[in-house]
Amino acid sequence: MSTYLGVGFSIVVLLLLSFAGLQWLDIPTGSFLDWVIGVAIFGWLLIVVTVPWNIHFEAKAALAEAEYSIEQGITVDSRQVDYIRLLIVRSLWIVLLLHGISAIALYGLAIANITSIGYIGSGAALLLTGLRPAIATYRYFATRIAMLRQQFKYPRQDVLELRNRVLTLEGLTEQLQFELNVENVNSWVASQQREVNALRQDLTRVAAIQEDLRSTNQAEHERLSREARNAIAQLSTDGQFLENVREIIRFFKSA
Repeated sequence: MSTYLGVGFSIVVLLLLSFAGLQWLDIPTGSFLDWVIGVAIFGWLLIVVTVPWNIHFEAKAALAEAEYSIEQGITVDSRQVDYIRLLIVRSLWIVLLLHGISAIALYGLAIANITSIGYIGSGAALLLTGLRPAIATYRYFATRIAMLRQQFKYPRQDVLELRNRVLTLEGLTEQLQFELNVENVNSWVASQQREVNALRQDLTRVAAIQEDLRSTNQAEHERLSREARNAIAQLSTDGQFLENVREIIRFFKSA
């Protein structure tokens, strides 16, 4: 719609500039009132042909999509479909009424000798009543044929299946992102990290206990070694004492 309005505004500006240029060149162009009325008629017909017809044909396209989706087993809100049907009927009556009123009003301007452009505007209003639907119908069929070609090339069932697969992959990806997120305390990676940290702490405690046992074992070995040396030394001393006693006994016997 913005394209139509932009083109219409450009045409209006061009017409006014043309009138000014023709007046400057002293070329007969009719009265300024006729030009103003002509520009106003053009702008009004542009709005009538653009806005309500666009609403009508957009609603028809939406209804066609809804009916096709229903045929394919896709759930569609029935209230919205009923609203679109009502909008199609009302917009058609409104646009026909606008065309009729415009044609009658412009013809009245011509009959009242206000401007002869009224005849042209009245005829244009009636002509556009059939021309705009014809153009829209052509575009509709062209778009429909393009959609059918696209569906033949990529059937909607395949597209839906592919869409379901993509949604499944997205769900799996989100699940993997959740499980591999270290910052999430409930994720698999966080759980594994906690278990690894706990295992590392257990290994540290086992290593410390092993070191304590090794130190204790070494101390016990050293203690036993000292006790053995002391016992051996004590046995040597006792043996020497007994030898001295035997010498004394032999001395008394020989005496």
